[in-house]
Amino acid sequence: MEPSRLSSGEIHVIIGPMFAGKTTALFRGIQAASNNGRNVAVIKSNKDTRYGLDSAVTHDGVKLPCFSLADLSSLKEKIGVQAYEKLDVIGIDEAQFFEDLYDFCCKAADNDGKTVILAGLDGDYLRRSFGSVLDVVPLADSVTKLTARCEFCGKRAFFTLRKTKDTQAELIGGADIYMPVCRQHYINGHVVNEAGRVVMKSQKIQ
Repeated sequence: MEPSRLSSGEIHVIIGPMFAGKTTALFRGIQAASNNGRNVAVIKSNKDTRYGLDSAVTHDGVKLPCFSLADLSSLKEKIGVQAYEKLDVIGIDEAQFFEDLYDFCCKAADNDGKTVILAGLDGDYLRRSFGSVLDVVPLADSVTKLTARCEFCGKRAFFTLRKTKDTQAELIGGADIYMPVCRQHYINGHVVNEAGRVVMKSQKIQ
């Protein structure tokens, strides 16, 4: 009998605020697997069009070719069954945007013997769970939480502060919209932002 592939499946989760180097860490894992002769693929959400749809890109401009998908379950259809079966490692960037993340990771690792490396935000700008990233943690072989540097004081930044007054959960952007901050400056920043909203609201009423 051929050995079961079930034992070869793995899930590795990389989380943290924006500008923490999550995509860089993902690329590092994908490149290491590729250098070891393993077949790899990188996926990102087709919602993120900042750098085009054919590349996943770090904030400092490093690129890897990728498949842009609306949902992860369409990967097999996108690349074909044979190509999927040959894959050893699947990298998922901006994982918070995929609604079927949990189910895909379960099937890919448990049933198909794939190694899945996913990178995504654990919390949104309000520090609430973002998408299904945290749901995957109980499935994971490893969880890495990265930090950035607070733009105000240089201390370790665990949170993402939104600079604009937009309130929708999904607002794709970079340094023009978001900044990494420590706990103190997250709280201070929200106080300032909320004061600004009150002023804007009162001006509209007048």
